[in-house]
Amino acid sequence: MKIKDFWFILGMVLFFAPFFIFDSVYESYKTFNAEHGMVMSFIKFAILATLGESIGLRIKEGKYNYKGFGLIPRAIVWGFIGISIKAAFIIFSSGSMALLEYLGMENIKAIMGADLSWSKVLVAFTSSATINLIFAPVFMTFHKITDTHILDNGGTIRGLFRPIKFKEIFPSLNWEVQWGFVFKKTIPFFWIPAHTITFCLPPEWQILFAAFLGIVLGVILSVASRMN
Repeated sequence: MKIKDFWFILGMVLFFAPFFIFDSVYESYKTFNAEHGMVMSFIKFAILATLGESIGLRIKEGKYNYKGFGLIPRAIVWGFIGISIKAAFIIFSSGSMALLEYLGMENIKAIMGADLSWSKVLVAFTSSATINLIFAPVFMTFHKITDTHILDNGGTIRGLFRPIKFKEIFPSLNWEVQWGFVFKKTIPFFWIPAHTITFCLPPEWQILFAAFLGIVLGVILSVASRMN
C-alpha cells in the first residue's frame, strides 16, 4: 500500500465515522433521508458510486484521478442515475408484489414487514430479478455511453452538457465485453443476489446499500475495462 492509499483510506474513515459515532448525525441523516428520498439518492450515488469509479481507476492505472477523467461530471451523472435507481426500486418492488399477488401469493406486505423468511426472500428475489433483467441493462449501457462522452470531452463540466453523440458512441462500445461480461456474468451472479439482499433490508436502508454496491460496480467496471 502506497502513501496515497493511506490518505485515501483515512479520508474515507473521517468522512463516514461521524455517522457511526454521533447519534445526532445519524438521526439527522435518517430524518433527511425520510423527508427527501430523491435528494439523498442523488447525494449517495454521486459520492459512493463515483468513489467506486475512483477505486476502479486505482486498480486499473494506479491512481485515483487524472486530468480528463472527470470526477465531478461522473458524480453529476451518478447523482441522476441514483434518482432513476430510487424510482426503479419503487416501481419494481411494487410491481413484483403485484405480480406475486396475481400468481396467488398472499399477505406480501405483511411478509416484507416481518422478520427474514423464505417467503420474504422470494419476494426480494423477484424484485431483484425484474429490476436487473429489465432496468439494469439499459442503465448500464447509458452509463457506459456517458462515461465515453465525458472522456471524449476532456472530463470537463462544460463538456458534460454538450450533446451526447449516441449515434456514434453506441456502435463503438465493446459489446463483446458489455454483453459477455457485464450483462451475462455480473447480472446473474452478482447483481441479482446482491439486490435480493438489498430488498430484504428496511426501505430506508435499501438505497444506501445499493449506493455502497456502487463501489463494487467501480471495481467491476475496472475489470471490464481491462478486458477491453
